Amino acid sequence: MPTFALNFYNPAVAEQLRTGRKTATIRLGDKSTKYRKGMIVTVLCGARYGQRDRIFDAVIDKVEVKALRDLSPREIEHDNPQIRRVDELQWFLGQLYNREIGEDDVVTLIRFSQIT
Repeated sequence: MPTFALNFYNPAVAEQLRTGRKTATIRLGDKSTKYRKGMIVTVLCGARYGQRDRIFDAVIDKVEVKALRDLSPREIEHDNPQIRRVDELQWFLGQLYNREIGEDDVVTLIRFSQIT
């Protein structure tokens, strides 16, 4: 059976994941064919193409595809506790993906819960 993962490259995210402050990820583009509600994934944190630490296994609770501008402050906060506004997330995603991000860009909100 194939194993699926949610990878986080920023090491600061590991602590947010472990403490339950980060319960979602917002990814650029439509990821609804890759991640589906009910899927079991391993949440990993570490450098791209490098060693990663397994944080926990999780179940995907919700996958929603929408325009960046349609994200609510609460949805944004579940991804990044320090951000609540679309313009802040737009800047953050621009840094992450190393390109201009617009409010019309499609994003996928993936909500997940740790399996204990």
